[in-house]
Amino acid sequence: MAEPKDLTLWHVRDYMTPNPQTLDVGSTLLDAALLLRRAELRHIPILEDGRLVGVLTDRDVGRVAPSVLSRVSPQEYNRFFEETLLGKVMTRNPLSIAPDAPLAEAVNLLFRNKLGCLPVLDGDSLVGIITVSDMLRALHDLIGGPEPAEQG
Repeated sequence: MAEPKDLTLWHVRDYMTPNPQTLDVGSTLLDAALLLRRAELRHIPILEDGRLVGVLTDRDVGRVAPSVLSRVSPQEYNRFFEETLLGKVMTRNPLSIAPDAPLAEAVNLLFRNKLGCLPVLDGDSLVGIITVSDMLRALHDLIGGPEPAEQG
């Protein structure tokens, strides 16, 4: 049987994505939708004057977008994305975590609050993001699963 790993030695910085892609609070929903698709992201930290003020998710975009089944014209649909500012639709004041926090603390916050991500702040500076997918990678490392196949 394998020796148990000491999880108290695991920290957020070990599994976070450093320097995540961000958008400014004054950006539009179109900017966010394009970034989410182009970079294959699910979460975007939103900054104002370089400080974290919110998070926008792919689910937020779907939730606020007009239904394609509604009687909204294609022009109105496009105008909605072009004119809606992220400050109106993002989640404000998101929970965050420090890079030196124990990984177990991140797991607890994500699980208890049913979150998909936590921005990682060093003081007031955004230094990373940790997601549920990162937690799955940590679980993989914990249980000693096989090396993931290369994606190509």
